[in-house]
Amino acid sequence: MDAPSPTPRPVVITMGDPAGIGPEIIAKLAAGGIRAPWIVVGDAGAMAGALRLVGSSIPVHTIAAVPARREGALNVLQAGERLPEDLRPGQVDARAGAAAYAYVQRAIDLALAGEVRAIVTAPLAKEAMALAGVRYPGHTEILADRCGVTDFAMMLANDELRVLLVSIHVSLAEAIAAVTPEAEMRAIRLARTACVAFGVQRPRVAVAGLNPHAGESGMFGREDVDIIAPAVARAQAEGIDASGPWPGDTVFMRARRGEFDVVVAQYHDQGLIPVKYLGVDKGVNITVGLPFVRTSVDHGVAFDIAGTGRADPTSLRHAFDQALAMTARQTSQNAAG
Repeated sequence: MDAPSPTPRPVVITMGDPAGIGPEIIAKLAAGGIRAPWIVVGDAGAMAGALRLVGSSIPVHTIAAVPARREGALNVLQAGERLPEDLRPGQVDARAGAAAYAYVQRAIDLALAGEVRAIVTAPLAKEAMALAGVRYPGHTEILADRCGVTDFAMMLANDELRVLLVSIHVSLAEAIAAVTPEAEMRAIRLARTACVAFGVQRPRVAVAGLNPHAGESGMFGREDVDIIAPAVARAQAEGIDASGPWPGDTVFMRARRGEFDVVVAQYHDQGLIPVKYLGVDKGVNITVGLPFVRTSVDHGVAFDIAGTGRADPTSLRHAFDQALAMTARQTSQNAAG
C-alpha cells in the first residue's frame, strides 16, 4: 500500500496592524474561498470581528501550532496577548504596533523552522510601531534582520511591470548616497535572481538612471557615468543581460511594452510610482534575498476606511497567489535539480 502523502505546508498570513484594514481584507479573502492550506498569525478576536464585519459565517479556530489547523475554519495562531477591547479601528496605537510586530516575528519563526510554505503580510503602521519602540522602517528590514541577510531588496510586481529598488525606506538625500558600485551590483544580481524565480530563463535587466536623462553624459550629475554605468558593464561581464543606465522617465514605459523583464530603480518613489499608478490593487510586494518566499500587499493600513467594510482584498489575493506560484516553481526546480 502506498504511504499517505504528507499534508501540504500552509501559507501564513500576518494580520498586520489590527487597527488598519488587515483583518478585514483577510476576512474577505477567507470569504472568497481559498483552496490551498493557510493560517493567520494574529488575534482571534480581531479576526472574528472582521468576519462579522464582512458578513461571513466562517468560524474562527484558535491554534497553538500549525498542525492543529482545522478544515472549514479560519485558523488563527494567536501571537502574544489578546488585543485590548478599547483598541479602535483607524487610530494610531502603540499597542497595535507592538502586536503587529509580534505577528511578523512569529511568522518568521515558522518560516525559518520550515513549518509554513511562505509568508504573506498585511500592512503595518510604521508610526504605531515606532510608538511601541520598534525602530524598523518596514517589513523588509525586519525580515532581513531576523534572517541575517545583507543582500536583499524590495520588488514590486504586477502583470505589466517588475521593479526592484536599490534603496528602500530612506530619505532622498540618503538614497542618492546609497548609489554605490556595491549597491548597484547587488540590485542587478537580485533582479536577475527574482526573475528566474518568476520563471524567466534569461532576464533582461534594465537599470534606471539616477539623474534626469540618466545624467546626460555627466551634465546633470556624475553618478550615472561614474557609478551606475560601470556596474552595468560589470554585470554584463558576469553574464547578466543588463543594460543602462536608462532615463527614468521612459524606462518603465519601455519595460511595460516588453523590452525588459525587470527595472532596477534607484530609489523608493522612482520605482513605486509607476507600479502603483497601474493600480495598487494589482501590485505585489516581494522581498528578494530571503531564505523563504515573502509577498505582501502593495498598499498601507488605510486608517481612513478601517472598520467600514470598504477595504479591497484584491492586492492580498494577488500576493497570496504569487506566493503559491513562486513556491511551486521552487519545488519544481529543486526536483529537477
